[in-house]
Amino acid sequence: MDTRLQELTEWVRQFPGFEQSTAEPVSGDASFRRYFRVWQSGPSARPAIVMDAPPEHEDCVPFVAIARHWHKQGIAVPEILQADLTLGFLLLQDLGDNLMLGQLNSDSADTLYRGALDELITIQKTAPPSEHPLPPYDAALLDREMALFPDWLLEKILEMELSNGERCLLETAFAFLRESALAQPEVTVHRDYHSRNLLIQPDTSRPGVIDFQDAVTGPVTYDAVSLLKDCYVQWPEEKVTEWLEYYRQGSLDAGLHRADTETFRQWFELMGMQRHLKAAGIFARLSIRDGKDGYLGDIPRTVGYLITASSRQPALRHFHEWLIEGVMPVIEQKLRPDASAETDSQ
Repeated sequence: MDTRLQELTEWVRQFPGFEQSTAEPVSGDASFRRYFRVWQSGPSARPAIVMDAPPEHEDCVPFVAIARHWHKQGIAVPEILQADLTLGFLLLQDLGDNLMLGQLNSDSADTLYRGALDELITIQKTAPPSEHPLPPYDAALLDREMALFPDWLLEKILEMELSNGERCLLETAFAFLRESALAQPEVTVHRDYHSRNLLIQPDTSRPGVIDFQDAVTGPVTYDAVSLLKDCYVQWPEEKVTEWLEYYRQGSLDAGLHRADTETFRQWFELMGMQRHLKAAGIFARLSIRDGKDGYLGDIPRTVGYLITASSRQPALRHFHEWLIEGVMPVIEQKLRPDASAETDSQ
């Protein structure tokens, strides 16, 4: 028996209009959180979302603090209707199931990306909640994230035995990426701002925003990388360049930086490499630790981003060559037969 689901159902039924509600599974995510839809009785029969976040695994305090603060600033995050942090249950406004990822095509992409970038600038301009200062995206966090690449992807999934020379190569690349990230102007960073965490909303080009509880203060290009170099969908280079310049100009006008096009593009490319090292490692960890093998199909695309970006960096020439000659062939051998699992993650 799912005792958590039984407790959640009893909890939500104490609120007016939800006395007869039955929790219908909506989704889980890459954590211990689960989501259910419940319906409020009455003429409007409005739905709401219940988040199940077991306290022993998930801390709801950041989610609640950021959601309430961002909602007051006009950012389209779910309104918190009820919360019990001791139990780990939240009753939330239902923003629907219409993920940006499922609506992206050649006709819709310009409108959807520009709307998402406009919303991103609003997020970046928003100061942290007074009761929940956002952690810094500091050197230690950047390094922990990049270490996921060798620890989980190379050594565990690909079963590579790294030589001392390869470890030195990784450390040199990580240091280069770390210093670039730390040199960027700092803003509020959502930290997972991509097409599976953005929801199409009626009558506006701006998306609903979810999965923001890990927000930090950090590099200005980080969330733009998450969106425009999405691990779940890839766009032609000329479109990414066009959207990046739209965002650069908008964020410049908002006073978030003073970078010219060339400088901003360099920040974006190197920040993208840091994020994709992290993401490839997380996809491997989700498979090994959590049994979520569907994410394995996203690893070739994610490492492909690394190869393309490193090809533009003379300082990373040896790292680029090693990715092509030493890593990608092993990915092709071990993961391509499972590439059909990619659809499971989308």
